[in-house]
Amino acid sequence: MAPAPEILLVQDEETRLLRAWTPAILRAVLVAAVTVLMVGLVESTFGSPGHYVARFHELQRGIQLRQPRDFGMLAGDALLGNGRSIMTLGLMLLTMVPIVRVTFTLLVFLREKDYPYVAMTAYVLAALILGAALGRIG
Repeated sequence: MAPAPEILLVQDEETRLLRAWTPAILRAVLVAAVTVLMVGLVESTFGSPGHYVARFHELQRGIQLRQPRDFGMLAGDALLGNGRSIMTLGLMLLTMVPIVRVTFTLLVFLREKDYPYVAMTAYVLAALILGAALGRIG
């Protein structure tokens, strides 16, 4: 017995969503992350070429270095053109690639009302977010 045409249409739509939108979303996040990383690298290289040497000499003299302690401070330093802060934001954005992928998959499973997969995907998403948060804290 063949499946009903409306079931096939729903499955085709879900397959199209997964096959077309997932790579597009992941590519967009990846391109944004690489762009931010490249801007930070160029800024570090050409904007302040002696920055790391100066920091090394400050450490040798025992001067306490100021480190961004929270996201607001990091974003503020990046807006001021600090290459290291810009690259850190790029790495944080790169960390978002798997989180975005799993979030998108979770939304697809919610739309399908496929609750066992919703539960498993939510568990994976929680683990990814917790891992990213603990990696920043620790």
